[in-house]
Amino acid sequence: MGDFGNVQMNKRIFKSQTLDSGDVPFYKIGTFGKKADAYISSELYEEYRNKYPYPKDGDLLISASGSIGKIVEYKGQRAYYQDSNIVWLDHDNRILNLFLKAFFQIVKWNGTEGSTIKRLYNKNILNTEIILPKIKEQTAIGKLIEKFDYLITLQQRKLEQLKQLKKALLQQLFVDKNSKLPILRFKNFNGDWKKRKLRELGKIVTGNTPKTSQIENYNNNGIPWITPTDIYSTYTTNSSKHLSNIGKERARVAPANSLLITCIASIGKNTLIFQESAFNQQINALIPHNNDSSFLLAESNKWSQIMTNLAGQTSMQIINKKDFSEILTEIPDLSEQKIIGSLFTKLNLFITLQQSKIDQLTILKKYLLQKLFI
Repeated sequence: MGDFGNVQMNKRIFKSQTLDSGDVPFYKIGTFGKKADAYISSELYEEYRNKYPYPKDGDLLISASGSIGKIVEYKGQRAYYQDSNIVWLDHDNRILNLFLKAFFQIVKWNGTEGSTIKRLYNKNILNTEIILPKIKEQTAIGKLIEKFDYLITLQQRKLEQLKQLKKALLQQLFVDKNSKLPILRFKNFNGDWKKRKLRELGKIVTGNTPKTSQIENYNNNGIPWITPTDIYSTYTTNSSKHLSNIGKERARVAPANSLLITCIASIGKNTLIFQESAFNQQINALIPHNNDSSFLLAESNKWSQIMTNLAGQTSMQIINKKDFSEILTEIPDLSEQKIIGSLFTKLNLFITLQQSKIDQLTILKKYLLQKLFI
């Protein structure tokens, strides 16, 4: 890359020259690509911009420390960047920034492979090899990857909007500790919600662990055996390990449509299981009785904060079965539970499908980057 240009950076800005607020944001490595927390005066910006190296519209700024190789496109905005930690390649017209932006997404910087390097030096950038096609092909490749970036960004925005909608509905459709009625309610429902202890909502079971030394407890085709690391989404359909029939007899098992909630260490992680599953001692299962599982799943988001408060500020947070059973929550009658639960089931499905779209586009983009570059 050194055949096409040189590494440039802004002139150094000293702490005494920065402001807590102002017209021109000053990006340090910690705020690169985020919101600036420091500023410089317009007079200093204009002086340094005219006297010293400054990126051109379309130049690709590169983080040279921290998360090395992070790229932010400069789009002509009034901004200033921390010297040596944020740099760019000032190159000639034989290479297009559009193509370079795609290349930077797969680049392996010279001299950093297999090392624990925490800094990207100018020599790493300049000695990195790039194989260029003609300008016409650079343009075609760059525009294709740019379209994928745009599509992924749009899908991520949709996902964030769905998550924000879910958050708002959780606040509006459920009561808080100081009220008996939600702010927003479906038509024809008007009765007060009632306080109930979790043990009144269903059977509570604490899991256990069949001996890992006894291989006959496990196989690849049995029921899921769930640990806290398997609880990372709203619904859990599988796990990293499975129990054999022998292991199942030695385990504690919850039926489909039960809630699992972690009660040790990373407390408050929750999920709804769609099939019979076993679970370890760090998890409590709530097996609902005459209550809607999907409603309780949405309601359980409030339990996490209650559990955190109960556990206190300890290095190993623990909520025992008794304390968990005594947690108070508010519920309406079953018919209203079902309508609310159905709404959140659909919303969770939309969120899952939206995330799947992003994953598919990301995989396809990765495939194209691998195939379109030498």
